[in-house]
Amino acid sequence: MHDVYTIWESAFELLEKEVSKANINTWFKDVFLQRIDQSTGYIGVPSDFIKDWLYNKYQKAIMKSLRDSGADIRSLEFIIAKKPEDFAKRQPGMQKVTGIKRGEPSTLPLKDLYVNKRTNLNPRYTFDSFIIGSFNELAYSASQAILKKPGVYNPLYIYGETGLGKTHMIQAIGNALIAQYPHMKIFYTSSEKFTHDLVTALQRGNDSIFKIKEKYRAYDCLIMDDIQFISNRDKTQEELFHLFNILQDNNKQIIFSSDKHPNYIVGLEDRLKSRFSAGMIIDVTKPDFESRMAILKSKMADATFPLDPDIVDYVAQNATTNIRELEGILNTLLCQSEMKARNLTMDEVQETIRNSIQSRKTINAEDIARVVGQFYNLDYQLIYDKTRRKEVVKARQIAMYLLREDFSVSFPHIGRELGGRDHTTVIHSCTKIKNAVLNNPDINQEIEQIRSMIQTY
Repeated sequence: MHDVYTIWESAFELLEKEVSKANINTWFKDVFLQRIDQSTGYIGVPSDFIKDWLYNKYQKAIMKSLRDSGADIRSLEFIIAKKPEDFAKRQPGMQKVTGIKRGEPSTLPLKDLYVNKRTNLNPRYTFDSFIIGSFNELAYSASQAILKKPGVYNPLYIYGETGLGKTHMIQAIGNALIAQYPHMKIFYTSSEKFTHDLVTALQRGNDSIFKIKEKYRAYDCLIMDDIQFISNRDKTQEELFHLFNILQDNNKQIIFSSDKHPNYIVGLEDRLKSRFSAGMIIDVTKPDFESRMAILKSKMADATFPLDPDIVDYVAQNATTNIRELEGILNTLLCQSEMKARNLTMDEVQETIRNSIQSRKTINAEDIARVVGQFYNLDYQLIYDKTRRKEVVKARQIAMYLLREDFSVSFPHIGRELGGRDHTTVIHSCTKIKNAVLNNPDINQEIEQIRSMIQTY
């Protein structure tokens, strides 16, 4: 047992360097190396769910860490097994996700509540507490590339609907850059605060305008949140354009976030869209079921009364809108458990879920037409007309495609609802868009954006 433990302890230390603290606590807490038999390492895991997750996501990392620790293995087997007491007593140093531990005062140190006055970053936004899943994997990879080589993607533009962790990610990049490059001048702001600074400077006169320009031009990394709010603000866009050029010309890192792709922000100047598109543009989508499970497990790592596995599964299945909603529901459930000093029953959880999840409005054909029209900046009534204008035809075909693919509406009914068209016209339109989705990434991206708008309609 001693030799197996020693190998696992060494491998675990290597894993902690490759895997975030949050994921270590979520997936590796009760995992151990049970034995090595004929070049096969047998990894003990507490459940089928964790077994599948480790097999699909971390098998290569575990294999490499074991080999680098001296284990002579060629393959891995994951088996359901309880960690022996020897392992439990000598558990490798699990790194705790930031949170309130059992038996500690339910207050955070004051320093953790303060935003850094120099950088405007919240120190609690770090990658240590960041859950990575298929929904944000590409954005996370881009952020790690920037940490290794600032300026490699410039600008980095992350977009997605509200509540998906964009602010956490871009601030985590800033905090990680500070840790790696202490002399780097980094500043986080929102587009609204940037606009406010400019308006205030304009009111105060030329000296103030000069100072505010010099302030922003001095940063080595500028992080700006919610860029969509500069829409139709001509002076703000003009100043941001000049600031962008100066920072980029001097190899400074620029990071933006928004609720949509820059090409679809109405009222955004073409020259800014062009600048944004020259870098890396990545969308963050809704977390899938496995990611929601990981988030829940991570957030309740130190809970006095953690939710039972079947309840975690139920919450993950039903709270699907965004991470913020998911965390809000979990916090409500954990607070109820604390007040009742016991684990909640499924009936209690179902009642809470019923009251907490946003009511889902029934979507009809007119709603789809409105959203599509809004996305393409068209009067949605044109979708019902007989006009053959190219942009209207495209919007009409996409509305038909969404009604068919996402809501399973029959072809004749779609035709009747969208201007009294024959069902063969609808079939042709749906087929055309379906092929475009497969072969044209831009169309695919547009449709995903429209779907996001429908979800919040």
